[in-house]
Amino acid sequence: MPPKWSLGYHQCRWSYDSDARVREIAKTFREKGIPCDVIWMDIDYMDGFRCFTFDKNRFPDAKTLVKDLHKDGFKAIWMLDPGIKHEGGYFVCDSGFENDVWILKADGKPFVGEVWPGPCVFPDFTQSKTRSWWAHLVKEFVSNGVDGIWNDMNEPAVFKSVTKTMPESNIHRGDIEYGGSQNHAYYHNVYGMLMARSTYEGMKLACENKRPFVLTRAGFIGSQRFAATWTGDNLSNWEHLHMSISMVLQLGLSGQPLSGPDIGGFAGNATPKLFARWMGVGSLFPFCRGHTETDTLDHEPWSFGEECEEVCRLALRRRYRLIPHIYTLFYMASTTGTPVAAPTFFADPTDPILRTLETSFLLGPLLVYASTMPDLKLDEHVLPTGIWLTFDFDDSHPELPLLYLKGGSIIPLGPPHQHVGEASGKDDLTLLVALDDHGKAEGLLFEDDGDGYEYFHGGYLLTYYAAELQSSVVTVRISKSEGSWERPIRRLHVQLLLGGGSMIDAWGIDGEILQITMPSGNEVSRLISVSEKQYRTRIENAKQVPDVEKVSGQKGIELSMTPIELKSGDWILKVVPWVGGRIFSMVHLPSGTQWLHSRVEINGYEEFSGVDYRSAGCSEEYIVTERNLEQAGQEESLKLESDIGGGLVLQRHIYIPKGNSRVFRIESSILARKVGAGSGGFSRLVCLRVHPMFSLLHPTNSFVSFVSINGSEHEVWPESGEQLFEGDLRPNGEWMLADKSLGLGLVNRFNIKEVYKCLVHWGTGTVNLELWSEERPVSKQSPLRVSHEYEVREI
Repeated sequence: MPPKWSLGYHQCRWSYDSDARVREIAKTFREKGIPCDVIWMDIDYMDGFRCFTFDKNRFPDAKTLVKDLHKDGFKAIWMLDPGIKHEGGYFVCDSGFENDVWILKADGKPFVGEVWPGPCVFPDFTQSKTRSWWAHLVKEFVSNGVDGIWNDMNEPAVFKSVTKTMPESNIHRGDIEYGGSQNHAYYHNVYGMLMARSTYEGMKLACENKRPFVLTRAGFIGSQRFAATWTGDNLSNWEHLHMSISMVLQLGLSGQPLSGPDIGGFAGNATPKLFARWMGVGSLFPFCRGHTETDTLDHEPWSFGEECEEVCRLALRRRYRLIPHIYTLFYMASTTGTPVAAPTFFADPTDPILRTLETSFLLGPLLVYASTMPDLKLDEHVLPTGIWLTFDFDDSHPELPLLYLKGGSIIPLGPPHQHVGEASGKDDLTLLVALDDHGKAEGLLFEDDGDGYEYFHGGYLLTYYAAELQSSVVTVRISKSEGSWERPIRRLHVQLLLGGGSMIDAWGIDGEILQITMPSGNEVSRLISVSEKQYRTRIENAKQVPDVEKVSGQKGIELSMTPIELKSGDWILKVVPWVGGRIFSMVHLPSGTQWLHSRVEINGYEEFSGVDYRSAGCSEEYIVTERNLEQAGQEESLKLESDIGGGLVLQRHIYIPKGNSRVFRIESSILARKVGAGSGGFSRLVCLRVHPMFSLLHPTNSFVSFVSINGSEHEVWPESGEQLFEGDLRPNGEWMLADKSLGLGLVNRFNIKEVYKCLVHWGTGTVNLELWSEERPVSKQSPLRVSHEYEVREI
């Protein structure tokens, strides 16, 4: 069981760089009435990135800071990395050498790798003596008032390495039960979990009557026993918002119930609409934390204007109302292993359609339906079989998910406190009830101290509530209860859902039978009609969140919503900077042929920054940095670039050369402007993937032809399916899409030194001819580039 406070909202960034800034953030949350329980301290609180230390200028008195945060209902979580600065006189390093705890190179000497502090040594957590050594360091660290610990960089990450980790030949002197002495390749996948375990055990040493809270970046099967997990350094774009639901569900299915993404995206700047939408769904994930990297705009809930701020306030008030239910789900997860957030098909495993849904999930019998694309389409969704009754908290907003309760279910709700510590056993308890076809419903509420381990010894109250309709009267009662806790004397508020968002309210005393007289059929219809009208009114009157940033800081020409046209010689190209910088029209004038298959918002000529389909770069806004017109005496050209997160930009130069107007050229690059967290000069792993989609006017008479580097000749026809060419099978710098009916071929020439893979993918009336760069991190000195051109030739 996690401590109950950890189910509140967490606010983080890399970094709140002083205790004054931390206090300012805490104060603003309370002044604005936005619920929050935790503020996080990233690596900059340390003295020179040395773990277990505090910067004396920026964080001179951590104990007092935490004490003051506690007064305002906040907890404080601090980062600890595995890389320990290799420096004599630094007490952690000296102690580690004295206790012989470091990972070794193959020659038996301690491995030294570069991380944030510079040269670092790394604890060998596969040894029990190392775990004990670390745990005692954590125990002392916690005495500063530390409420939780964040284990980052614990894959372990190592800078200035293409693999971004240590050599596989390094030696771990592991415990016999783990496999004994083995190389790093053997232990790599469990390193993060063993570090989290050591941190967890250190926190228990510090206070055995408190449940430790640890967040780990790296994990393995079983790491849920020691730590929560987040989904890593995501990007501030719609694709990563969409992906976050599946990632949380997959972690839950893997046994990790406490997980969530960086709300708003870690790398890059969110827009108000993206942040609002992400907070709407993120507030309902098991772990709920907003986080962003250094040098981004502020990403607190109030940072994107009053419209976005109000959505965030509504979303987090929802979460805090649902915490009694979420906490009960964690009790069930800890005793039965069921996920807290589950895929929608758990509601009906026999329905194959539910297995395809990516924008909904279950919190027990509560179904959450979100929109993860800029254009809202919440009206178009599939519900599992059975009764599913919609409801809200009079807070409906276009940016918030839809909520449904399964017929036959009861879930507990609480007041929308500003932090979990405000809650009291004497608070009004609300039961939300949805009857099934038989007029029955049941549900659970688990209560304990919210911390500690008395629940192991009966120190809890587990209540089973039941409702049943008989002769137009719904009776709500306790069917049974477990645990030694006495039931608090409190009011009971029952909300009986009728459909269409309407409900009947009834009040009583918890522990006593409560009876509700059902209205007539006509009255139910009237209540539903009134509720649906009120819902529509709330949606129509809601303040709309802006689509784009209010702030401008990027260089370049302002975006307009008019496509940019390049026209010269044989070609007319149309480009939309505001949607992925895509080329959506590519007309060859002499033949009148439109080669691209595209809409403004998708397909056409796109570029991705990773091997994954639709990775960053294909939908972000691009800034026009240079525009030259042929009539100005220059070649027709356009330069664009987009921030793709993590300090990277995707830059594209499209031009029609003056000396050869039969072709048009594209020179694209992924550049490191300011690399992000964990890089040490290198970015995340990226690949420049050129992804044009061409139309097949005559599919049965179209094919791709080329000569490979090894001299072999190829004709690739649609019936051959997708084919990937690597090594000496790559086209030798040129391939052609041929249309025998037209007697024309679209030739694509490229720099073979820059292209590592060529992919042909046939669709219905379309084909993709993709060029892939190598996949590697980039630095300022080593960008990725792909240069290529197109020309139409008679065949």
